[in-house]
Amino acid sequence: MADHLSKEKRSWNMSRIRSKNSKPELIVRSFLHKQGFRFRLYSAVLPGKPDLVLSKYKTVIFIQGCFWHRHPNCSRATMPKSNIIYWRKKFESNQQRDKSVKRSLEKLGWKVITVWECELTRPQKKDHTLESIVKKITKSD
Repeated sequence: MADHLSKEKRSWNMSRIRSKNSKPELIVRSFLHKQGFRFRLYSAVLPGKPDLVLSKYKTVIFIQGCFWHRHPNCSRATMPKSNIIYWRKKFESNQQRDKSVKRSLEKLGWKVITVWECELTRPQKKDHTLESIVKKITKSD
């Protein structure tokens, strides 16, 4: 099936998708800051450049887009109708990288928390998700 947008319009749309300072990231950052947590952003010295690094708790947080990182059983993790081979390869690569980064961080002694976009943008899940992040951060293993 052909894309209903022109190549130029699709390219423009895709260029608007941000990997930093997304709305879900800002929601988590604002909430954690109000709760008194302090953190660094996008630490390049750690594998995967985590979205948030809470050194005091040896915890990193990744805020994942459901589409790009293939959130299981999520309605936002759709498969595009065109160029399926490209997209399948792209998504598999993203998932493999996510697993590898998580393993590397855990080997270094870091606790890894993954938060999905839909857990923050759906009002019925947002508060529960934010509270569970705090519990995971402060929980001693």
